[in-house]
Amino acid sequence: MSPVSLLLNILWIALGGFWMAVGWAVAAVIMAITIIGLPWARAAFSIGVYTLFPFGQTAVPREAVTGSEDIGTGPLGVIGNIIWLVFAGWWLAIGHLVTAVLLAVTIIGIPFAWAHLKLAGIALWPIGKVIVPIDDLGLRR
Repeated sequence: MSPVSLLLNILWIALGGFWMAVGWAVAAVIMAITIIGLPWARAAFSIGVYTLFPFGQTAVPREAVTGSEDIGTGPLGVIGNIIWLVFAGWWLAIGHLVTAVLLAVTIIGIPFAWAHLKLAGIALWPIGKVIVPIDDLGLRR
């Protein structure tokens, strides 16, 4: 992780990133408790870690990394994302949107607001995404 990414991640945690990561963790725990929600719990935990440290990483479609379609990127992934959207995705996205609006009011908060907007999109449709370091992005294609 570059020094700039490290500094941005520290500021991110202090300016609200921690609370949204807690929200992702709560969603993951609730999904794991239900047993049926275990596939969604895994996605929620990995995106929760990404929510805690978003700078220096990015979310990309899994098939762009692996080069092939799998169960999470095909039709079952779409069905899984629809179920996620109904049960957890909308409230996580609203949390990111509200935090983004509050941060966008200040000049220093604009980059953090932009990161929350990207995370809101991921909150709506997380299955089939993988988190990769930005430095590795060019090497994996």
